[in-house]
Amino acid sequence: MYSIKKAAVIGSGVMGSAIAAHLANVGIATLLLDKIPTSLSEEEQSKGLTLSDKEVRNRFAAQALQRIKISKPSMLTVGSHMKMLEIGNTKDDLERLKEADWIIEVITEEITAKKALFQKVDEVRRQGSIISSNTSGISITQMKEGLSDDFQAHFLGTHFFNPPRYISLLEFIPTNKTSSEVVSFMKSFAETVLGRVVVEAKDTPNFIANRIGAHAFLTSLEAMVQMDMTISEVDQLTGPLIGRTKSATFQTLDMVGLDTFFHTVKNVHNRTKDNLEKEQYKIPAFLLEMLNENLLGRKTKQGFYKKTKGKVLVLNYHTMQYEDELKPKRNEKRKKLKELIYNNSAEGNFLWKSVMPYLLYSGEHAREIADNISQIDLAIKTGFNWKSGPFETWDEIGLTESLEKLKQENQKLPEWIEQMIEDGFTSFYKRIDGKKFYYHNGKYVPIPLTSDQYRLEYKKQNGGILASNKAASIVDMEDDVLLFEMHSPNNVIGMDMIKMLNKAVDIVENTDRMKGLVIGSSGKNFSAGANLAMMLLEAQNKDYIELQVVVKEFQDVLKRIKYCKKPVVAASHRKTLGGGAEICLAAAKIHASIETYIGLVETSAGLIPGGGGTKELYLNVLAEQENPNVVAAAAQAFQAILTSNVSTSAEEGKATSFLKSGDTITFNSLNVMEEAKYAVIDIFDNGYEPRTETKIPVAGKQGYQFLMGLVKEFSDKGAITKHGEVIAEKLAYVITGGDVEVHTEVEEDYLLKLERQAFIDLLREKETIKRMLHVLTAGKPLPL
Repeated sequence: MYSIKKAAVIGSGVMGSAIAAHLANVGIATLLLDKIPTSLSEEEQSKGLTLSDKEVRNRFAAQALQRIKISKPSMLTVGSHMKMLEIGNTKDDLERLKEADWIIEVITEEITAKKALFQKVDEVRRQGSIISSNTSGISITQMKEGLSDDFQAHFLGTHFFNPPRYISLLEFIPTNKTSSEVVSFMKSFAETVLGRVVVEAKDTPNFIANRIGAHAFLTSLEAMVQMDMTISEVDQLTGPLIGRTKSATFQTLDMVGLDTFFHTVKNVHNRTKDNLEKEQYKIPAFLLEMLNENLLGRKTKQGFYKKTKGKVLVLNYHTMQYEDELKPKRNEKRKKLKELIYNNSAEGNFLWKSVMPYLLYSGEHAREIADNISQIDLAIKTGFNWKSGPFETWDEIGLTESLEKLKQENQKLPEWIEQMIEDGFTSFYKRIDGKKFYYHNGKYVPIPLTSDQYRLEYKKQNGGILASNKAASIVDMEDDVLLFEMHSPNNVIGMDMIKMLNKAVDIVENTDRMKGLVIGSSGKNFSAGANLAMMLLEAQNKDYIELQVVVKEFQDVLKRIKYCKKPVVAASHRKTLGGGAEICLAAAKIHASIETYIGLVETSAGLIPGGGGTKELYLNVLAEQENPNVVAAAAQAFQAILTSNVSTSAEEGKATSFLKSGDTITFNSLNVMEEAKYAVIDIFDNGYEPRTETKIPVAGKQGYQFLMGLVKEFSDKGAITKHGEVIAEKLAYVITGGDVEVHTEVEEDYLLKLERQAFIDLLREKETIKRMLHVLTAGKPLPL
């Protein structure tokens, strides 16, 4: 019934332009409109323009386009998506809203302005088109008052989180007039096309994530002031320890912007009728002073923290002066929140005062803001990138354990939680037969298996693991497909993973019913590459024979993946580097999350790829050329590897030939492995023909000389170090096929042998050891 091929975004500010860019990313032609300026800029005056000129009238939207072009991190997954965007203004181009299947309002957060705009939109929109407001907290119900029945049936709140390309949460806020068909369609569209995690919120101040999240920050602030702690001390305690990001409280607020945070807090303070909640949403005096002094965070280059040359300063909120950051020492033996929060220490007391009010507040307002606690936890986790939501955190510290301390303090539990405990339910979540359930209205309800993570947990708990070690597991995904799931820290590749990869290929090839194999990870990244620490240790011990064995084993297993009798699909996401990229290059197909950052980065550690990556990238480039040219293909692959080029998206990965034209991309990162499973089934059912080894045409000596000419140019410009030249020479020799003539066709094993030898030769170099050590200790490479 509904389809969205064209959209219009009204309001081209930071959020409006980011939403328009994301729509362009998924291939939706988007018209971006804004109001008309009331006066000329100096530049417009110098050009002799007037207020009637189109360039002036479209100024705000044009500035938004420019902002999209230069944004860092980029709003666009690839620059060519700019062609999907058109601009205009709300005076001259309002009639064009008839063309839009979805109209999104993103103007100022002021109810009168929004209602006035919607009156105009209602007059020109096409019947049946969907309209939404991207408000972060204003009443959706109030916005629809006085509008046509068709408008109201197709109207809802769609609260994107900034930046929408990178933060997947989308809060839906339907009204009592919104058609159920519209809600159902938009949910499916947002999940499958936009790659959103959709949470349905009730029409309350700030909806779910901002309502609960803002309170969490305020309780940390209040506890800090009460206990006279420093900003650095609070950030040490309110990060991963309590299930939040490394940026903790104040680094996060600096990123968000204090003015944005103030607006969020003020919205709840002004809209709530509860006097206690008004008091809870009162801004501390020192924050108001920061606002007056324009200490807003990163946008003004000073907030709670201030970066100067060589060091970071932190605000002393008593004196409002910046001081050297003194990070407090932590007792490393105490790592669990539960161990600390009941401890009668400064840390324990702060955590109790900071965390418990946030949990109680979440419980108190749970039924007001959402249909169930699972939706609240999901909104918090995806909106703020926290590991745990409030009810998961409460389970972590122990619901029943918290009661005693709450009673000692005469703190009252929300009525529904009291009833829950009286009825014998002692946790918000529970595992039953391998499936995760949440408490809801007097019983435990299963969390729907809507993501890779939940599906994988369920299959593992129900005997789906066929084999496992520290590095990886082989899991029956059902539907006659196996999953090779990497789960070591950063999914680094060592002998444990190689052994399990071999086992996975054995099972797939020797089990008649199996259709193929998915290689993936439910961790943060696909794979950070080879185990650099292990290689460094072996190189320092000069155990080159052992290193030869490991590299050969890795090359051999990737050949097995490449020539497997059944299709192998790599489900890549986020960091897919070095050996991780080589696994993908060997697969029959890559099914990539749009946020896949793929590259062969070994030169940054003083090495070259060792698992056949040079060969496979070269072959990809050659295959994608309209008129195959071995020298040009070698040069393109050479430069990508030498510069450790990493794509900024899966689409850019295609542009650089890390992904082939037949590889597929999804915006639905939560389901990349499940979608890869269906890709395996599709390939198998359509008569998969395993690849066979063929000879490879190479650029030879002529190509080598050409590449070394490029290296000399780099050297003459001072763009490469002496050791960089050594790495480049080894790489050029391998990628061109060594001492043979141009267009010579060589065996694949010949190229692998060249690569293996160059890899080991570089491990013998002192400068390589120095580079590897620097990467491991400093977390970043030395200049090439």
